[in-house]
Amino acid sequence: MNLDNCPRCGKLFAKNFRDVCPSCVRDIDKEYELCANYLREFKGSIITEVADATGVSVKQITKFIREGRISIMNAPNMSYPCESCGNLIREQNLCENCRQRIEKDKKQMFQDIARKEDLKGAYNPTGVYKGLDRYKDNK
Repeated sequence: MNLDNCPRCGKLFAKNFRDVCPSCVRDIDKEYELCANYLREFKGSIITEVADATGVSVKQITKFIREGRISIMNAPNMSYPCESCGNLIREQNLCENCRQRIEKDKKQMFQDIARKEDLKGAYNPTGVYKGLDRYKDNK
């Protein structure tokens, strides 16, 4: 039997299928019911309105959406924060700007690695660089 502390309340519990204790599971289910009922009544709500009206945190509502417990297909104004910048989005975990920035950074990192490998391959133990002629023409 695996024992763990509940990340939500700190109580010790026997860990099984859930990562939180049974008491917190019940609390989370109650929070879900509050959000689902509110959204049934007010379909045009945004996430902050749902959070304010129900007392459920934006983070927990976002988790419900990502788990698929709350569908945003029939809620045209519902969106949740990007994990990087916090801009409101309707799909995935990152907004388009953050995805593009990460792709650009990744591309730059691979170019830097390739450049270091090229320089490492051009260096010989005598301290003289081989292949510098190919850089002379690019000035």
